[in-house]
Amino acid sequence: MREPTEAGRARAVVEALRDVVGRAAAHVASADRDQTVAYDVASMSAAVAAAGELLNLIATSDAAPDAAPDAAPDAAPDAAPDAGPDAGHGADLALLYAADVAADLAGRLTGREALWGVDRTALDGVAGHVAAGRDPAFLERVAERVLATREAGPRHLSAELQLVRAAFREFAADRVAPVADRIHRADEDIPADIIDGLAEMGCFGLSIPAEYGGSAEGDELAAMVVVTEELSRASLGAAGSLITRPEIIATAIARGGTEEQKRRWLPLIASGERLCAVAVTEPDFGSDVARITTSAIRDGDEWVLNGVKTWCTFAGRAHYLLVLARTDPAGHRGLSLFVVDKPSFTGHEWRLTQEGGGSVEGRAIRTLGYRGMHSFEVRFDGWRVPAADLIGGDGGLGRGFYLQMQAFANARLQTAARAVGVMQSALELAVDYARQRSVFGRPLADHQLTRAKIARMAALIAACRAFTFAAARAVTAGDGQLEAAQVKQLACRAAEWVTREAQQLHGGYGYAEEYSISRLFVDARVLSIFEGADEVLALRMIARRLMRP
Repeated sequence: MREPTEAGRARAVVEALRDVVGRAAAHVASADRDQTVAYDVASMSAAVAAAGELLNLIATSDAAPDAAPDAAPDAAPDAAPDAGPDAGHGADLALLYAADVAADLAGRLTGREALWGVDRTALDGVAGHVAAGRDPAFLERVAERVLATREAGPRHLSAELQLVRAAFREFAADRVAPVADRIHRADEDIPADIIDGLAEMGCFGLSIPAEYGGSAEGDELAAMVVVTEELSRASLGAAGSLITRPEIIATAIARGGTEEQKRRWLPLIASGERLCAVAVTEPDFGSDVARITTSAIRDGDEWVLNGVKTWCTFAGRAHYLLVLARTDPAGHRGLSLFVVDKPSFTGHEWRLTQEGGGSVEGRAIRTLGYRGMHSFEVRFDGWRVPAADLIGGDGGLGRGFYLQMQAFANARLQTAARAVGVMQSALELAVDYARQRSVFGRPLADHQLTRAKIARMAALIAACRAFTFAAARAVTAGDGQLEAAQVKQLACRAAEWVTREAQQLHGGYGYAEEYSISRLFVDARVLSIFEGADEVLALRMIARRLMRP
């Protein structure tokens, strides 16, 4: 009998994993009552879905052997273009990742088989395939290619997306990377030339229809994923998150706004003339959006806002604040969305007053990382907003929660892309340092443990990247809420591990601020907290969807 290929082994493992997760999801009675098991099942469902999407990518590339390689023409050495379609390397990464997922699942299952509703022998049939994917010699073979290319496998982008990637990678290398560490260390504002440059490239209009000044043409989410990854590769805080806020506010306006509001707001957002921030979270209510208390009370042709919002990233520089406020006491059905127009401020504090005594002020919260955009606490005290600035007008009353949740699906997708960009940067730094550094008379890159770490980093990145594009297709098709939540949860946790391991490979230098890996490590930590905390996504979104009959 012929030995199975790496792709065949990976496929067998993924099918076994899907069976286990499916049976567990059907067995767990309540995500609220059985939180520990539900969290594990939800997390594993995301990992298994990513393994499947990586396999799908390999199958698609095999079916299209004439696909153009991902190398950008005349690319600079730093561009690190892909080496083109390489099904063998992709299959190796798929097997490695699937085997790691199987090992993770086995660890979570052990001792809780009855709670999962799965027998302890559930993965015995693929034990040989898992062993092949976890063989240290196999990991060394995978690492050899990663060490040579600084890449986590081929990307198989279309010709158009390759051009998008090349353009934004060049911009990030020229404008963002040279100032990224300085912005982080001094907690500076993002330089205007970065914002203006991205506006000129149409960055803020990627998801806005052409009739309103944007460039959305049906596949805009794939372009957004590519752009976000390249900018985040240079800096999460100074560039990678700049298009998230306009993406959220534009999605809410496009789906819920009146025609007049679309024509009034969207062209200014698309051009970058008006910058954006989102004010949803409150000090006592993080991901529990339905319980927020910031109020909006109608007073003639105006609404009066009172309350405190927190973690409002970029609220100082923003001209438009998307504010979710309570217009009725009826739970999530009593929430509405407003666009609050304000001047742009630099720095860490700002304050505005109105005739009659209304005020709004912001104070930046000092953070470990994710610096440059600044995250503000914003306090509204009798602040008056024209009735025309309620999204949807009177027809938008009570629709705020739904519009916000729809917009968050895109934001979660984008956050996954941000995580992939951070991981890609960490992988490149780890490879470079491992090549240059000698330990006990040998290059660090020659040590088996180093190679095992680098191979696992690459497999994680490849799986998360493939799943991010798949989730983008699902969202574009009309739903994708589950996929967006899964890939966000998975990629953000993966970014913590990848940056930690990359930092560890740097030894003591990894703890020094002069080395960029220290910035990546603290930046990655925020990813599983914002745009839906890890645990909330797992229990409130993923587990509940999986457990539906």
